Amino acid sequence: MPMWNPWHGCHKISAGCRHCYVFREDAAFGTSIPSTEVRRTLSFSLPLRRDRSGNWKYPAGTEFALCLTSDFLIEEADGWRDDIWEIMRIRSDCSFFFFTKRIERLDAMLPDDWGDGYDNVAIGCTVENQERADYRMPIFLSLPIRHRLVIVAPMLERVDLRPYLAPGVIEEVSVGGESGKYARELDYSWVTDMREQCEDSGVAFCFHQTGSYLLKDGRHYHIPREHQHSQAAKAGINIHIERHK
Repeated sequence: MPMWNPWHGCHKISAGCRHCYVFREDAAFGTSIPSTEVRRTLSFSLPLRRDRSGNWKYPAGTEFALCLTSDFLIEEADGWRDDIWEIMRIRSDCSFFFFTKRIERLDAMLPDDWGDGYDNVAIGCTVENQERADYRMPIFLSLPIRHRLVIVAPMLERVDLRPYLAPGVIEEVSVGGESGKYARELDYSWVTDMREQCEDSGVAFCFHQTGSYLLKDGRHYHIPREHQHSQAAKAGINIHIERHK
């Protein structure tokens, strides 16, 4: 899945942002521009690039992960976002996914032709703890979105999503731990509890990342960054449910 980052930079707004990988990676690369400065990137029009023959560089069916080094709904991007919606319309043969900690801004940012959502756009709402779940989820569910995903990452505590889960409304819940030297530990029992909530509700579930520190069966594990996704996959607890349009 290609990463499409039309802008870079963000601001920390909630508990899940404390050890944000964007700030960490900018520091590691010695970037002179502050991570809090939101700026357009050279990838702004990535899905519209063509090869030497004039064909799309990214063919029909490509799935783009959008704004992984910022937030699609961040305030500084308000003047650029309409161009991104237009690119999504032009490339209706591709699909796009973004997740946000600013879901309360979405309603005012939607394009005029949005209707009940673009069929090629999935939106994920991040809920890292119960307090953020109880604030963001009612807003998320009230909005016209065709494909809704919930991202519980970094998962900071046991989270109860039962009041908000319904098949056909939430398509998937994806859970992950926090990465980095100072990451907060993920308790595996929180993960399996969320899986049980999804199974009971008929919602797909994905354990996408262990994080750096994992507590499981009373033992503490330190998992290197390069193994955090593969170790989560090896748990074999994902629930796949076919999506019907």
